[in-house]
Formats: sequence, structure tokens, C-alpha cells
Amino acid sequence: MQILFIGDIVGKPGRRAVSNLLPHIVARHDIDIVVANCENAAGGLGVTREVIDELYACDIDVLTSGNHIWDKRGVGDFIGDYPTLLRPANYPEGTPGRGGVSVRDSSGKSLGVINLEGRVFMKSLDCPFRVAEREIERLGGALDIIIVDLHAEATSEKQAMGWFLDGRVGAVIGTHTHVQTADERILPNGTAYISDAGMTGAMDSILGVKKDIALERFLTQMPNKFEVAKRNVWLQGVVLDCDITTGRCRSIERVNEKLEK
Repeated sequence: MQILFIGDIVGKPGRRAVSNLLPHIVARHDIDIVVANCENAAGGLGVTREVIDELYACDIDVLTSGNHIWDKRGVGDFIGDYPTLLRPANYPEGTPGRGGVSVRDSSGKSLGVINLEGRVFMKSLDCPFRVAEREIERLGGALDIIIVDLHAEATSEKQAMGWFLDGRVGAVIGTHTHVQTADERILPNGTAYISDAGMTGAMDSILGVKKDIALERFLTQMPNKFEVAKRNVWLQGVVLDCDITTGRCRSIERVNEKLEK
């Protein structure tokens, strides 16, 4: 099974990159299932129903998220309408939405996707490690592959999750920091790992935000309104080559595609 995971989509430029580049990447790598992190897809913070519909229209199969999933008003009212739109599974009981899902490709092969949020330098949520075990058990043993999106700040926490789940899932993929890391590898027991899949958006920016606005905040320590940058747009992520007989990955390859238009 060939899986494409797209790093954090930031604003309209990121959505435009997905719309224009995704068909070519899918064809080139013979992709079976596409997963993307969407938590910054609407104006750089959060999501709306219209943005979610737009991304699904690009033939994305599963949308993951993170701490910004709730930033737009009304998300709690519609998140349950989309079975494959995930929020982190380690939010407290009673939080709207779901943290894990199973889907099938056109040939019937099954993929489980689990979304988790880290706790280091972030919110005090339920333990992502214990919740990961719970979600793996809940999704069941009949799945061909399971992958995890760990939306976290600290690389130490992400690496810890990789080692914790090595051999139990096909991949642990880090998101949230918007900077693609060069530490992709297959761990000893067959789990693919990368600390951050990167960002799909404008690279002439600071994490997708206009440079002058972000710099002003650093220099003055005064709050200001972030605006999404628009220049030098790229799609970043990883392609996973997964063995459905073992549930492990054979390879993980970084994706970096520039939007030329």
C-alpha cells in the first residue's frame, strides 16, 4: 500500500498547492490513500466547513488536525458530520469528533489513522501514549496498516512515541512545527518515523505567516494579527511504502513539490 501524508496545510496558498500538485504526486507514486493535516487550512488557523469540503474535493481520504482545530467558531457543531475528519484522540471524554478512523482503498485494503496531540509545551491532555494503545486496540487487529499523526512541539516526545509504537504501527509521523525534518527512517521493528512531515504553504514566511508580522511580534513582544504568506508555495509530506502482510513499512520518502503557478 502506498500512502501519501501531507504536512500541515496553511491557508489558501496551501490549499491551492494541494489542488494543483496532488494529482501529479498521486500518479507518480501510485498512491492508494491520501492523509493530510488540515488544522491551519482556513486562514492559517483552524478549519471551516467550506474548507473541509474543498479539501475532500481534492480526493484526500483522511484529514487529521491538532491544537488549532477549534480556532474557528462552530467547529464542534460540524466535526461529527465528517467521519474521516479527526481531532486528537487524547482530548477529554465528551469532546466532539473522533480521534481515529479506518478507511479502505479502491482494492479493499484497510488503513487505520490515529491522531494524537503531545503534552510537552502544549495543553495538559490525556496521556498520548496510553491513548495510542487504546486506539490501536479499538480499531482492531483486522486492519492492514495503522499510522499515527502525533501533533506535538517537542522532538523528544515524538521520538519517544516512535520507539514506543515501533512494531505496533506502520508509521509515526510528526506534525505541528511546520519545518520538515531530515530524520526519516525505518525503526528496527518496521515502523516508519519522521519528526515532522513539514508544511504545505508559503515558504517565504515564518511557519506560513508573513515575515514582517511575525518579526514584529518577536521584536516588540506585542500581540498582532497573523496573516498567511503567499509567496514560494510548496507541498511537503512523506510517501510510505507499506507491506500489508506485516503491517510495517518498507520505506519512507520525503516529498517536496513547488507550486510553479
